[in-house]
Amino acid sequence: MTRLTTTAAGVFAIALTALGSAASAEGPVWRGDYVGRLEAFALLQQLNADLLSHDSATLTLDRWCAAHQLASPAKIVAQLDRAEAKPPSEEQRQLLQVGADERVVYRHVRLKCGERVLSEAENWYVPSRLTPEMNTALETSDVAFGRAVRPLDFRRRTLSAKLAWSPLPDGWEKGARAPAEDELRPPRTVIEHRAVLTLPNGVPFSAVVENYTAEVLAFREPDRSEAGR
Repeated sequence: MTRLTTTAAGVFAIALTALGSAASAEGPVWRGDYVGRLEAFALLQQLNADLLSHDSATLTLDRWCAAHQLASPAKIVAQLDRAEAKPPSEEQRQLLQVGADERVVYRHVRLKCGERVLSEAENWYVPSRLTPEMNTALETSDVAFGRAVRPLDFRRRTLSAKLAWSPLPDGWEKGARAPAEDELRPPRTVIEHRAVLTLPNGVPFSAVVENYTAEVLAFREPDRSEAGR
């Protein structure tokens, strides 16, 4: 992770000049040559490292949205799917340290920056461990979970984190090359995380599954006519 994060920082500046930033109904498009693939890979590693080093995915996406000018205002909002209900599994109840009779609420949201869905998140949380005001906000509004529970000063324990897609082939660091393409179109999901949120005393109150979408790479293409002036 250290080497990959360093690589991300090293190519971040040139990533802003990548050809792949055009928004379309199919998602972002990146230049398909080796440099374009390396830039996309480095940026995904940078976002992944940023998510892993902070407790709130919502606030991390706030910063990512602002840094890459994905929308104005650059603030994450939650689009709540109120129709879906999914009871917690036995494994999730164990993670949350609750018995079979303890109420666990399911919440499925799409975290959006403007019109771009940056993440689809499933959340099973224990309402008895939140304040009444937090429960009301979560039940009656589309507020992002991390923003609603921020006063708890919660901690995040990552269970798993992986890139669901890599623009570079296996063995790229040993010289393996992917075929050059005019366009590189990432799939819908590019990063997957599973985590547990806990109170400062270590008591868990939320189990989350997060799928980050290709829209995290949907930067605006820079105006090259201004370059060099």
